[in-house]
Amino acid sequence: MSGRPREFKNTEVIDAAMDVFWKNGFEASSAQKLCEQTGLGRGSLYNAFGSKHALFEASLKRYQEIGIQEQIKILEQPGPIKGRLRILMEWAIEFDLKGPERRGCFTVNSAVELGGKDPGVAALVDHHIKNLEQALCHVMALGQRSGEIKSKRPALELARLFLSSYYGLRVLNKVVQDRNLLLDVVEGTLAAL
Repeated sequence: MSGRPREFKNTEVIDAAMDVFWKNGFEASSAQKLCEQTGLGRGSLYNAFGSKHALFEASLKRYQEIGIQEQIKILEQPGPIKGRLRILMEWAIEFDLKGPERRGCFTVNSAVELGGKDPGVAALVDHHIKNLEQALCHVMALGQRSGEIKSKRPALELARLFLSSYYGLRVLNKVVQDRNLLLDVVEGTLAAL
């Protein structure tokens, strides 16, 4: 038997851990909270994942896999390009504001808490953003070809402009109480295209 932790296939455990990390952040998520939420003992948890950090990364990856599928599904639906972009931003508002905790986006929360001091988390966040950027670049190019997006700026630049507004919106979603302000961000972003 190798010294590597075995790969844990049970997404229920990862989902339960994700919930703890999403609510509390990495630092404030104790082993006790993780054990209570996952239903595993400390030994089982560490045997399965190796460390709290490895479990955190597995949780973040799982969140990102689910999230990118949802976001790309929105961007690939039929209809006007700006309509798809609007739906994406409105989806983010609804997703981030749901529940009394207003947990926001787990990826954004992780980037803010650990991105500057944890290369592994920074790489996961960067990979996720690049996936969304690629999908947005494709959508921007489609919009330019159809004439719906009037800007002559390169599609990649427009995708990055949108990403900036999108992730700025997701940070605002965590702290702003005024839904009209959030919707104004959506309108201003779309008008800039």
